Amino acid sequence: MITPKQIRAARGLLGISQVELASNSGVSIATIRRIEASSDNMKVLLETLIRIQKALEAEGIVFIESDEMMGVALRSKPADQ
Repeated sequence: MITPKQIRAARGLLGISQVELASNSGVSIATIRRIEASSDNMKVLLETLIRIQKALEAEGIVFIESDEMMGVALRSKPADQ
């Protein structure tokens, strides 16, 4: 599952604000702020994280998670183009 650090990094790569992410994902700005300010073990509804993840992926973000690393990358073009 995606982490608060990955969400912050993804927003940074895209150059979007918390307000824009909230609008794009349908998640409240208060929830986005709470998640990003939290530690990785904060309890968040799975549906909420999925909405955030899908919104970021639609903008070209790729979430990376393996035994050796975790992070985000930006596709050169969004997946639907």
